[in-house]
Amino acid sequence: MTVNKTSRWDAADYGRNAAFVPALGAPVVELLAPQAGERILDLGCGDGALTVKLVEAGAIVTGVDASPAMVEAAQARGLDAHVADGQQLTFPPEFDAVFSNAALHWMLDPAAVARGVFRALKPGGRFVGEMGGQGNIATLRAALHAELAERGYSMPGGDPQWYAAPDEFRAVYEAAGFVDVVAHLIPRPTPLPAGVAGWLKTFRTGFLDSAAVPDEEQAGVAQAVERRLESAFRQPDGRWLADYVRLRFSMRKPH
Repeated sequence: MTVNKTSRWDAADYGRNAAFVPALGAPVVELLAPQAGERILDLGCGDGALTVKLVEAGAIVTGVDASPAMVEAAQARGLDAHVADGQQLTFPPEFDAVFSNAALHWMLDPAAVARGVFRALKPGGRFVGEMGGQGNIATLRAALHAELAERGYSMPGGDPQWYAAPDEFRAVYEAAGFVDVVAHLIPRPTPLPAGVAGWLKTFRTGFLDSAAVPDEEQAGVAQAVERRLESAFRQPDGRWLADYVRLRFSMRKPH
């Protein structure tokens, strides 16, 4: 997750309030189809919850993430994980595959990411993953922007995430040299176990921090955004569902 203030990610809080992120990543692992003995780079490995699945398949996995707290949590699982900026990868062509789940949308120089991934792959290697796509949390973001505007805050440049359209995504990766680039959007209403306020607390680095909301005001802003979204997101059984849209992709480096 390559964003400013990367130290602000709280691995324990992420595990409580965002466990759905790796849980919903299982189909992407299936698409990757890791094989025993393969060398795989997990780009934006977070706390390693999905990285473990790759290791269990017999792959030799290196995880990288921009958050020291997340890398520490991944290392506590016994994983080979390192702090690294996904926009400045320096690996030589040593990996059979690169995998990424729910991380690329935090990296705002996608061309640099694409070049680094391409360089890290062996000829014929594949890149498989999923990220936030065009339209992701559009309703949630609109409510957040409205609340921030009323309080005199705003997001820098509108949003600090890259939620790409499939054509836009394909163009970036084809320009880096990849072939057979497949990318499509998957609308996926997603439960928020701690509600909207808990979600904003967990992902504050990319939202409340980016808007320069002081720590002492963040809880109040988060609760206010949750109230704005109650009619749209709260289900009859009390669960909160957010308007997630994912972009799932696969591609390969030519031989």
